[in-house]
This record gives sequence, structure tokens and C-alpha cells, in this order.
Amino acid sequence: MKPSPLKYHRPRSIEEACEVLAGVDGKVLAGGQSLIPMLSMRLAAPGNLVDITGIDQLDSITASAESGVTFQALATHASLASDLGANDVQPLLNRTLQLVAHATIRNRGTTVGSIVHADPSAEVPAVLLLLDGSVTVQSVRGRRDIAARDLFLGPLESSLEPDEIAISATVPAARRGVGTAIDEIARRHGDYALVGVAARVEVEDGVVTNARVTYVSAGEFGEVIDYSDVIGGASVSDDRDPLWNVLSEAARKRVETEADIHATARYRSQLVAALTARVVMAAARDAALPLATRQSTRRVDAGEK
Repeated sequence: MKPSPLKYHRPRSIEEACEVLAGVDGKVLAGGQSLIPMLSMRLAAPGNLVDITGIDQLDSITASAESGVTFQALATHASLASDLGANDVQPLLNRTLQLVAHATIRNRGTTVGSIVHADPSAEVPAVLLLLDGSVTVQSVRGRRDIAARDLFLGPLESSLEPDEIAISATVPAARRGVGTAIDEIARRHGDYALVGVAARVEVEDGVVTNARVTYVSAGEFGEVIDYSDVIGGASVSDDRDPLWNVLSEAARKRVETEADIHATARYRSQLVAALTARVVMAAARDAALPLATRQSTRRVDAGEK
């Protein structure tokens, strides 16, 4: 199929883009890996398409232990995954981006675009929520920051106003005593996850004190589940601690799953139980490591920039 008729705009500055978008029915094109298929299938039919790929200096990535990692609207998954500074400051970004689609998608797709697309099957929105990140948006009225907890209103629905453009996203730096991990089960590497789990765990004196988890393709989109009441006090070094088994059952009860053509609700529930314990344990072990040793081993697929 072909997109429905629309007017194409290619502004040279973010201010010009905001002016174009003000008062019209429009969509913003950055990476286009989700938008272009939706236009072609006419699942989206805007009257205007605002292409921001010609705007200079909108692809930067900055990282520091004080301010965290900030990546702009045109920074691709591949460029963020390969940025050593970002990997040092917040290793969970790299670990997450290795799970996103395939090399060709990561070379073109933008991480900010994935966030504001608000797909419950995407990994990056779940991680932004988990890390208490934020998105900066701009319109003719100025700029504002939206906390991740206020960004996602539902599947494929964000709190951006129709005339606002997401220009960057920020996640905090990793901290001593706080570990993170992510894992997922998919039919093939790069496919949408049947279930994905991301965890952020605080550890003190070798025991878990706080554990928060977000899910991909499971549970209520935009929700962060606190398992501190279940897993608090568990030993990081003892895999046989009975609290780890309790965590699996708690996850099975707290996270709703749905059936589709790829998996039954029961199978997804079993994945939720198994992955939650595995990922929370991995995050707890990550928390016990010195910050300098947490950097991910970067894996770049053939053909990836």
C-alpha cells in the first residue's frame, strides 16, 4: 500500500519544525522505522509530514556521572549503543539496545523515536521508566521536560501535545550499590519479545533492599512494579535463598499476560515468573560490582555502524 496524500516539510531548524507543526495535523519523521510502515499501511494518515532529519546538531550524545546520559532526537540505536561514554555512565542502555530489532533497524531507528512511539513491545520505553528518565519536548510555546512516569498514557499513546516535538531524552547515571539488568525471550533474536524484563535493584551489605521491575509485552504498559516487600533481605550470594522462589510466584500473580498468535497467556505467565527471578538476581549481582567493572561488552552485528 501507499501512504494517503500528505504535505511534506523539511525544516532546517527545530524552531522552524515547531512552527510548521503548530496548528496542523502532522507527524514528525526521524528514524521512520515505525512511522513509515504505519503510513504505508494507512494506520496513520496525517495531513503533514515534518522531516527533522535535515536539522544539524540534533544527533548528539552526552554523558557524565553527574547528569547521566542525554541523547538527542536523531541519535540512532546504533550510535547510542556504540558510545563509550554512555556505556560507562549507564551500562543498561547498551544492554537494552543489543536486544532492539536487527542491525539495519538500529542503524536507522532513533532511540527517542522509539520512546515516544510508546510501543508496549519495545524495550527502551520500559527502561526509561525503570531508570526514572525523562524526555524534553519543544513547541512554539517553549520547552518542557516530561518524566517517564507521566509520558506513557497507554499503548502507542504519549502525553506529548500534537504540536510538540521530542528533542532529547535523559537517563540517570548508574550508582554504587544499585544494579540493573535486562533479558527477554523472543522466537528469534531481533523479533519482538514474547516477554521482556528489566530490573533495578539496590543492595546493601550483601542483601537486597529495594527491587523495581518493568516488563515488555506483559503487564500494564507504563507500570513499574515494586518487589521490595517480596525480595527485601534476600542474599545476593546465595542462589538457594528461598526468597528467590517466592519472587517467581509473586511475579506470576502480579503481572497480567494476554494471549496472541505468538504465545498463550499461560506460557507468557511462566516466562514472567522465570525471567523476573533471573533478571532481578542478575541486577542484584550487578549492584555488588564496583562501578568501573560494570560496563557492557559491546556487541555490534555485521554491517552495523
